[in-house]
Amino acid sequence: MPCTTEQQLVTKSLFKLFFLQLLAEGEQAMIEDPDYEDEYMDTPFSTTILETICKLQEKRYLQQCIAIRKSEALLHLVLGEYKAVRPELFRIYHRVMPATFDTIIANLRDNPVFHNNSENEQLPVEIQVAVALHHFGHFGNAASIQKVEIWAGLGFGTVDLVTRRVMAARPDAAIKEKAMMWVEAHSCPAWHKGWCMVDRTLVPLPSWPAHFGNTWYDRKRNYSLNVQLISTPDLQIIDYGVGLPGSQHDTTAWKEPRIPKERATLLGAGEWVWTDSVYPLQSWCQAPYKRPEKDIRENATYNFTLSGVHV
Repeated sequence: MPCTTEQQLVTKSLFKLFFLQLLAEGEQAMIEDPDYEDEYMDTPFSTTILETICKLQEKRYLQQCIAIRKSEALLHLVLGEYKAVRPELFRIYHRVMPATFDTIIANLRDNPVFHNNSENEQLPVEIQVAVALHHFGHFGNAASIQKVEIWAGLGFGTVDLVTRRVMAARPDAAIKEKAMMWVEAHSCPAWHKGWCMVDRTLVPLPSWPAHFGNTWYDRKRNYSLNVQLISTPDLQIIDYGVGLPGSQHDTTAWKEPRIPKERATLLGAGEWVWTDSVYPLQSWCQAPYKRPEKDIRENATYNFTLSGVHV
């Protein structure tokens, strides 16, 4: 939730004072003789307040900004020496091993979101993904943009921008075809169009939220966020939904990602999403056939095949 800046608080207080002073001056004018004029009369105090508000709005900050000294040395140390000879330290910063990191880079390198026609070239994909993974892998104060920018030696806006780019990167046709081939190899040809899966994960909060705190209390007795993740079989996240409290049921939380909202443009004809039984049953959001009762022997093959893909 965005916080109110000091400038906004001061401006709000001055506006209140301005309107109160304007009312007081109006009442005073009704009491005094309208024909009486004093050439030495001072400027109304309300005008002075209004001029102060205008001068205040001309400045972005009330105090002079002091540049934060930063360095990219630690970022390059992690991507260089730690990645090559100390993979356990690399994993501390990015939550993945170097081999997994290289696979992510290979899948995202050619994505259009990392290329533009601007004269100002983007940062290398490795750096953008490293910053995003460092951001994703922490919570609380450690995940604040300011702390990430100091660690990476980048600007505040740059950290936010590269994180959004990584989240916006979507699988291309080759990755989609690879996912379909995997599903078909682990199930049957009729199910190959179910190439993406959705499930809920709970992200624990460091403390009890101040606003509507009880609504964040989940079934695992933690205060958390309900995060919906849609991924390919190789666990590449292609869509997500965040912001709802941990107590929110998946039936409602499922409406947050883009795929349920824009299925016609994001999924091809006949394509569907693997879910479990807590999600709303829709023709494109389930296994293609209603799951039979598990205690019938003839259904063992079906259940084994279904769980082999979804689990």
